[in-house]
Amino acid sequence: MEWWQAVILGIVQGLTEFLPVSSSGHLMIFKEIMGADAEGFLDFTVTVHFATVLATIVVFWGAIWNLFKGFFKFKYNDETDYICKILVSLIPVALVGFLFKDQVDALFSGSLKQVAVGLCITAALLWVSDNAGRRFKVPVAKDTRNGISFWQAFVVGLAQAFAVIPGVSRSGSTISTGLLTGVKREAMAQFSFLMVLIPIIGEQSLDLLKVAVGSESFGEGVGSLPLLLGFVSAFVSGLFACRWMVSIVKKAKLMWFALYCLVVALLIFFLS
Repeated sequence: MEWWQAVILGIVQGLTEFLPVSSSGHLMIFKEIMGADAEGFLDFTVTVHFATVLATIVVFWGAIWNLFKGFFKFKYNDETDYICKILVSLIPVALVGFLFKDQVDALFSGSLKQVAVGLCITAALLWVSDNAGRRFKVPVAKDTRNGISFWQAFVVGLAQAFAVIPGVSRSGSTISTGLLTGVKREAMAQFSFLMVLIPIIGEQSLDLLKVAVGSESFGEGVGSLPLLLGFVSAFVSGLFACRWMVSIVKKAKLMWFALYCLVVALLIFFLS
């Protein structure tokens, strides 16, 4: 992978991570457009995702710090309740990561048509969730601590586990599922962005540990410089994009993101 390709891909990751349009799918699309080498691409993807997770921590540091302060009071308060619900939401993705890691890795070597299918799934989820409240009268969760219940957190976690498929947006699937189960969008947007922190940090830390003990190599097909530049560009663009993009997700109609995903998918089908 060339250094300039890594920079562009990092910027793409930073701009799309916080929108319900599948950042992993867009990385694969731009990889094909620029003709970047596929070898080591999964390691690059994990690295730039880690960068945007760190950007999320910086932007949401106040809320995260308050959660930790409340949690370490060692009593069941709102902060402890919120963290426990995040942990419950991680159960499905942890099982997928431990039991089906090889199959997940194989997905990132698939064709762009596979990404197009994922984008169609994302579009359908976004459209249904955006219209469900008006047409099907989905009941909004009431009197639920922190705006989300344990069963809703687990169902949203199932959606996150499903979103390991390239083209299926993690934020799009989790926010859509949350809305369909009755969680308000404001509560669901923050929960969606915070629930991804632990699995991405955990995966990156595990990869680095394996490299440290010499059991595996990391980024061998990419190179140190492209990994570093991809990380920096994803982190910086993520810092600038995070609050703006989250605000858009909270206020904009999801059907516009659904239309975008559908158009991109159709272009892939026709041009590839």
